[in-house]
Parts: sequence; C-alpha cells; structure tokens
Amino acid sequence: MNNQIYPCLWFDGQAQAAATFYCAIFKNSKITADNQMVVTFELNGKKFMGLNAGPQFKFNEAVSFVVDCETQEEIDYYWEKLTANGGSEGQCGWLKDQFGVSWQIVPAILPKLLSDPAKAQKVIQVYMQMKKFDIEKLQNA
Repeated sequence: MNNQIYPCLWFDGQAQAAATFYCAIFKNSKITADNQMVVTFELNGKKFMGLNAGPQFKFNEAVSFVVDCETQEEIDYYWEKLTANGGSEGQCGWLKDQFGVSWQIVPAILPKLLSDPAKAQKVIQVYMQMKKFDIEKLQNA
C-alpha cells in the first residue's frame, strides 16, 4: 500500500486564494487540481488540500506548519511573506498568515543550541523575548 497522508485545510471560500498565496511563497510549489470545492497543491513537494467549506470552523494554534530555516535571510523571507496582507506576528517564531493558518519559522540550528546543557537556559531566555527569531542573538546567548 502506498497511502499518502496530507493535511486538508478548511477555508471559508478562500481555498484557491490560499493555495495561490502559498505557492507564490514556497519554491517547488504548484497547484495540482482545482475546482470550486477543493484545491490540491504542493509546497516544496508536500501535498496539501484546501477545502471551501464555509465559516463553521476557524484555524487555531493547535495545528501549525513548521518551516526550518538555515539562514537569517530565509527566516526574514518567510516571516515577511507569511505575515503580509493582514497576517500577524506571534511570540517565539510563531505567526498567523492572512487566512489564520499558524506557522512556526524556526532556525534549523535551534535544536542543537537547546541540546547544549551549558547554553540551553540562556537560549530559552533570549528566544522567549523574540517574535521573529534572530539566529545571531540565539548563537550569542
């Protein structure tokens, strides 16, 4: 069996707009199918489905998408793009995009910094004060 698992995102009539928005941000992304009810798309080769289902349910932070970033430039890029057009900044690398979907824009080095017992508490203290992560400040903690 080759069962693929992928998320279905419930939108209030904005699935096509969301898919277009995300595909413009992430490289190697494309809309693979589209009709009035469902749009399927790939972000960096990962499958997603957007469903136009109405206002009954809203996104919240219980589910978020994590974007690992190697450089500060990547963090800055995703932060700017995903908060554009009405998105909002959260704490510790979290944000919501204009559709209310939660994202975590995280430096790939963070697990390594947190695994160093001599530095972990200092790193936590520094990043608890941040909205968008600053790799240099984390490394210097």
